[in-house]
Amino acid sequence: MPSAIEQIVDAYVRLKNRRGLDELMMHRQRLAVDLKSRSGYDFSLPIGKIDEEIAIIEEGLSRLKAQSPDSRGIRPI
Repeated sequence: MPSAIEQIVDAYVRLKNRRGLDELMMHRQRLAVDLKSRSGYDFSLPIGKIDEEIAIIEEGLSRLKAQSPDSRGIRPI
């Protein structure tokens, strides 16, 4: 069963919602930066999970780019 982030990314790709994916990516990147700057607790597990989610979002962005008309040599009118 796909994870929640995989389902969200799949929906954004199906809807061709690049902005949604970009916002999702920026949010996860901010979380990663914030957690990596903290000390006093081992944040390696949540950081690892966020890094996995970033990879899923990057893959979704790649799929969306591959679907765009420009990537197939088709120019919009």
